[in-house]
Amino acid sequence: MQKRLFLQTALWLGMVAGVTGTGLAQAQITPIKFQLDWRFEGPAAFFTHPAAKGYFKEAGLDVSVDAGNGSGGAVTRVASGAYDIGFADMAALMEFHANNPDAPTKPVAVMVVYNNTPASVLSLKKTGIQTPADLGGKKLGAPVFDAGRKAFPIFAQANGVGAVEWISMDPPLRETMLVRGDVQAITGFTFTSLLNLEARGIPTADVAILAYPDYGVKLYGNVIIAAPKLLAEKPEAVKAFLQAFAKGAREVIADPATAVASVKARDGLVKPELETRRLQLAIDTVVNTADARREGFGQVDADRLALMARQVTETFATKTPVDPAAVWNGSFLPGPDALDILPRP
Repeated sequence: MQKRLFLQTALWLGMVAGVTGTGLAQAQITPIKFQLDWRFEGPAAFFTHPAAKGYFKEAGLDVSVDAGNGSGGAVTRVASGAYDIGFADMAALMEFHANNPDAPTKPVAVMVVYNNTPASVLSLKKTGIQTPADLGGKKLGAPVFDAGRKAFPIFAQANGVGAVEWISMDPPLRETMLVRGDVQAITGFTFTSLLNLEARGIPTADVAILAYPDYGVKLYGNVIIAAPKLLAEKPEAVKAFLQAFAKGAREVIADPATAVASVKARDGLVKPELETRRLQLAIDTVVNTADARREGFGQVDADRLALMARQVTETFATKTPVDPAAVWNGSFLPGPDALDILPRP
């Protein structure tokens, strides 16, 4: 009788311990809502790959990755608290800070992914546009919120470009209007517009590309941003996210084709071959660049960041000056070994 009672008690205690242990394990998992800057295309693999591989879960995070509709939207959604972490253009983040000085919460950049802006001016070679100076007097097309269009005055000033005429359109019409001849050039992300032109029957060899970084524009591109509430209340979760991201990014850079499978899993309409090319273009033009290798993956150069803050303040005509110290916090970055992921040429 006593033996039976002992066994029953031990079994009951084991069950309680198991339930309690499960509860503790669940309590240690931190949910993170993550907002992309755009659709599920090749570059999204930088986030979908570590999620699919379980790297975030191994770090104690339950990360949901959602598609976006532009950097501005990603910034405002993180600012509103709808998302904890996001991916957005540094210039868009700076603009939000400077135009919303009284906002109760302003996202902060915690890691650089696109060390250089992906913005370019693209034209068809048959138009004869070969240098920035050739753009003077031409019709340029882009959506009003396009990052390249908004930063064009910086590009123009650096290269002595004369006045241009802007034609506005929705994003899906940008490349179509260039092909039709409605505009002589467009601004856009290199790895987006180049492949969109190809899809409209224009061979890459027929496209002239004036990439902003190649013509004196040293703006940072997309960065990982985090909500101040998360930074203050769960700093270890932010550090864990960046550590897991860096682990995944190393694999994405080494094997883009495999990484794109995680994007395909999120959107069945994705064409793996096309998106692998888009991802490789992004890696080559804005991730694994000379500037990134010099400064270190994920990091910023203080002087360069300060210059960008001044340029955004002047070019975007913000309400208040951009404070570089307010938009960037590198204290959550992983150590040097984790960030040493860029192959040397």
